[in-house]
Amino acid sequence: MEIIQIEDKNLAHYSYAVISEGEMALIDPARNPQPYYDLSNQHYAKITLVIETHPHADFVSSHLEIHKTKGAPIYVSKLLGAEYPHQCFDEGDIIKVGKVSLKALNTPGHSPDSICIIAIDEEGNYKAVFTGDTLFIGDCGRPDLRESAGALTRKREMLAKEMYYSLRGKLMTLPENVQVYPAHGAGSLCGKGLSEKNTSTIGIEKASNWCLQEMNEEDFVKSLLENQPFVPKYFSFDVALNKRGADNFLESIQGIQINEDMPSQLKNYIIVDTRTESKYKKGFMKNSVNLMADGPFETWLGSIVAPGERFYLIGENTDVLRSLIERAAKIGYEQQIETAFVVSKIDGEKISEPDVEYFRDSLKNFTIVDIRNPTEVEEKKIFRDGINIPLFELRERISEIPTDKPIVVHCASGYRSAAATSIIKNSMSSGTEVFDLGEAVKTF
Repeated sequence: MEIIQIEDKNLAHYSYAVISEGEMALIDPARNPQPYYDLSNQHYAKITLVIETHPHADFVSSHLEIHKTKGAPIYVSKLLGAEYPHQCFDEGDIIKVGKVSLKALNTPGHSPDSICIIAIDEEGNYKAVFTGDTLFIGDCGRPDLRESAGALTRKREMLAKEMYYSLRGKLMTLPENVQVYPAHGAGSLCGKGLSEKNTSTIGIEKASNWCLQEMNEEDFVKSLLENQPFVPKYFSFDVALNKRGADNFLESIQGIQINEDMPSQLKNYIIVDTRTESKYKKGFMKNSVNLMADGPFETWLGSIVAPGERFYLIGENTDVLRSLIERAAKIGYEQQIETAFVVSKIDGEKISEPDVEYFRDSLKNFTIVDIRNPTEVEEKKIFRDGINIPLFELRERISEIPTDKPIVVHCASGYRSAAATSIIKNSMSSGTEVFDLGEAVKTF
């Protein structure tokens, strides 16, 4: 048996190929199926089945495309309510990949329909467990994403209780040497404290993972529900999309136009300008947001732009735009792109650089907007009188920002504040001064 982990760093997502005797099973594949086809060719192994541990909220899976292209059946829990051709795979069910047996465990907690998969070798030894979003390295899956999404909905308190028993009654009973392969790592919003490590063992997790320590149900539920990350706008959209199955990847992005010339008049759609912060501030278009390509583009695109909302995409060259279109497709947003434009320079409004020392000495003369997440502000409030409006809520709460003073925007390091500054500047009258504190915030 060979287990290959495939990582998507931008979404902190891990998918897996299990290979035995010329057969390959795929677990939680990403939107673009080509890497799995390449892997199949490299190992002379036929893709014989695909397993989804649950309908994912943070990325779009290629399970349906792989089924249609390769004829591989899709295995999911019957609780998922899948709208595509599938085989039910629930507690105790076993499917074969060469000489490897894959056994299902129903592990509700992150979602009501979550499963984990045990890999068993030909001698009957439990070798690995693919834990989806149930157990991460150093954490477990958040329970607050399925209150209004999916075929089964459930209150977060109930899912947190179910997680308590899934971990203790199912995963903690496995042999300590069983390798743990999660669906996500550090940087994912599907948990709150994921490790940088990409794999572990049951024994190590029992010794070090907070959620596997001895505690009663009440204390576990309280700890799990506290300080979870925000929920991006696109999460419930992706649950529904994965439940029905996405369109084929290449077919879905091929129709998106990339134009060298941008007309002077555009429809009244938001413009996602992915140029660097410095270039954007030297000249930008009205109704644009500066969401730089070099960063967590997918997450913030799906947090600022709502599902179904049309947008234009600006990039510095064709290669960048092609890459960004593919990244938008990872969260199912490719069909919302009206047109993509190659743009290096724009003669438009500008954003001036702040006088940091004057700002430092005259804080009372500014309106300070802190666009970090609430949990970050609780940990450390940088400016006593700062107004906290998280970036993912900023477009909807822009009217809460006073305009009687110049506005200074900050996050923790600069990426988010560039986006927020562009949103605020585009929402204010032309005479309102808006500054981005950028990386200088680290000096306060």
